[in-house]
Amino acid sequence: MGCSTLALSSVVSTLGGLVFGYELGIISGALLQLQAEFRLTCVQQEAVVSALLIGALLASLVGGWLIDRYGRRNSILHSNVLILAGSLILVSNSYLALVVGRITVGFAMCISSMSCCIFVSEMVTPKHRGFLVTLYEVGITVGILGAYAINYILSDARQGWKYMFGLAIVPTLAQFVSIWFLPSNAGTPAAGQSAGAQSQRGLIHSIENHKVENSAHVSNILDNPQYNFLHLFQQKDNMRTRTTIALGLVIFQQFTGQPNVLFYSSTIFQSVGFKSNASAVLASLGLGVVKVIATLVSMVFADRVGRRPLLIGGCIVMSVCLMTIGLLSGRSVVNTNTHCNAGDYVNNSTPLSQLTVENQSSFDISVSQRLGRHDRTEVRHIAYDAERSLGTLMPVASPAVHNGVVNWIILFCMMAVVSAYSVGFGPMTWLILSEIFPAAVRGRAFAFTNCFNWAANLIVTFSFLNVIRYTTVKNAVTSLAGESPPPGIKECTLLAQQPNVE
Repeated sequence: MGCSTLALSSVVSTLGGLVFGYELGIISGALLQLQAEFRLTCVQQEAVVSALLIGALLASLVGGWLIDRYGRRNSILHSNVLILAGSLILVSNSYLALVVGRITVGFAMCISSMSCCIFVSEMVTPKHRGFLVTLYEVGITVGILGAYAINYILSDARQGWKYMFGLAIVPTLAQFVSIWFLPSNAGTPAAGQSAGAQSQRGLIHSIENHKVENSAHVSNILDNPQYNFLHLFQQKDNMRTRTTIALGLVIFQQFTGQPNVLFYSSTIFQSVGFKSNASAVLASLGLGVVKVIATLVSMVFADRVGRRPLLIGGCIVMSVCLMTIGLLSGRSVVNTNTHCNAGDYVNNSTPLSQLTVENQSSFDISVSQRLGRHDRTEVRHIAYDAERSLGTLMPVASPAVHNGVVNWIILFCMMAVVSAYSVGFGPMTWLILSEIFPAAVRGRAFAFTNCFNWAANLIVTFSFLNVIRYTTVKNAVTSLAGESPPPGIKECTLLAQQPNVE
């Protein structure tokens, strides 16, 4: 493969990550506008966010077969078409269209993600694989940063959420056009060669470059080049252990709480004191910047330091910071109810629960009255002196502003969590998965593990708003500190037994 083809492959992979990251991050700011536009309850908000994950979960069930059957290149092309279609559906003025569009985009996004990771890992030598696969992760983080930037720019625009969803068309079209310049057989079995023959050729190439000494083990693999799905659960060639490692990594990756930070960052920041849409989205933008920087650091050190040290270091930092956030959240007044009450908004801006009345008369009379089936608040009706002006409705400052220092520490810890994830779990999980499975079964292995990845993501995301509403942020975040990073470190002890993982 020439340098120009290698460079173009990197561009295609990076654009794939860009689209993936943009679709993941754009909902954070769009959700604030969608809540006001459609009067969404907590469950409805969780459904809109999770619809993307439902589509991805469905794709993971059939994605491996599609990728192995039609090739990486064709899979990426067809996923581009689906993303374009889903983006057009999303700009409709319908809650149902939002859900359907997000499912469509999620399905295509998952296919593209698996295809790009395998596509790059199979086209380069192991020496450069870490750099190029991590480059895909850089594309994801830049996409998330771009999404947060668009969220901020359009935070006060009328129906800005339509533009947020629609702009995904730009990088999707760029990737669609770029991939046509790659050879038609790129990422697919060469003419006249079976997948087993390619696997043997790749292994021989590995022997020449890495001087594998265990000739008996190599001979065994050459004699048994063909794999099927059931081999993932058998002891042959240590496949069961490899599958266990893969499942552990993708599941623990989601239970770090990273998906909630990604999808609900603006909602979280608004709850702890960043009151306006613009300030909450701006804080999220800061997370995006930190994520990009951390991923670039990971890209530089992935091949120098090794996979396991970065994974272990990231797990330790995440555990400490999540515990700190959980403890400090008990000292910060967090307002979660306003994000779950569909009828609490006046003019799509200020919740009724945060309104009070000024210039009350000395003979005011208070009457409590329900304002419709969705309303959870009571409004005071005041009788005024005829010659005195009616008081203006003013928003009451959130109690969280009195804990400003604590809130900024929480923001710093969230940035540290994002950084640690972007150095460890984020890129290292998919890099390790691309290395531990044989090429002949890699597509199906990716699809199988991806199924559990998206399922865990769906569970964490769909329950988030109600979990923090009923168990408090302190309990929710503290539990995350113990659920994932320590088991992630345990996974690294299994990785030490795998010869292909540094």
